[in-house]
Amino acid sequence: MAEIKIAAEARTEFGKGAARRIRRDNKVPVVLYGHGSDPIHLTLPGHQLMLALKNSNALLTIDIDSDQHLAIPKQVQRDPLKGFIEHADLLIVRKGEKVTVDVRISTVGDAVSGNLVVLENASISIEAEATHIPEAFEVSIEGLVAGDQILAKDIELPKGSSLVVDEDLLIVNVTSAPTEAQLDAELAEAEAEAGIEKDPTDAEAASDGADSEAPATTE
Repeated sequence: MAEIKIAAEARTEFGKGAARRIRRDNKVPVVLYGHGSDPIHLTLPGHQLMLALKNSNALLTIDIDSDQHLAIPKQVQRDPLKGFIEHADLLIVRKGEKVTVDVRISTVGDAVSGNLVVLENASISIEAEATHIPEAFEVSIEGLVAGDQILAKDIELPKGSSLVVDEDLLIVNVTSAPTEAQLDAELAEAEAEAGIEKDPTDAEAASDGADSEAPATTE
């Protein structure tokens, strides 16, 4: 993973009012910490940080005057409606150091027609070198059929990395796609559990409609 360099400014104002002023200037309040050092309060350019954190495990080089720190995002707070970054905590790391991170999983390819592919876990936790964190894991579902499964141990990890989760954690499960009759039965069962009763007139109307469409016969 390539390092992303971002120039930072020291932050001397604190509190909600100060944070609002920082955001109005299209910047983000950030706390940088780790390795026993005192927390460093910074502001980072909002747009640049947003682009950098499109990958949740981005490796950042934070440039503060003549000082530089290598860091990864630890916690990111976003506006629930607009999605912009409101605040971020960054963890200082060192080259060669191992960290525990969650890496997202995506599927590629197509299972055999008539089967349903369920991604049971969209990410897994691994321990990896801070400078060699994968952006994502791609798992192939090409040609899979009902009964096939992909477990955590089936995912190829980068050299020097290891699973933090159980190696038998289910990642992908392939089942037979439900038939229309099964879907109707599940819907009826769900409606019954929810106490939803069908209006008898609806059933009668459906029956009358079916009768009216029947072809007339003559003797």
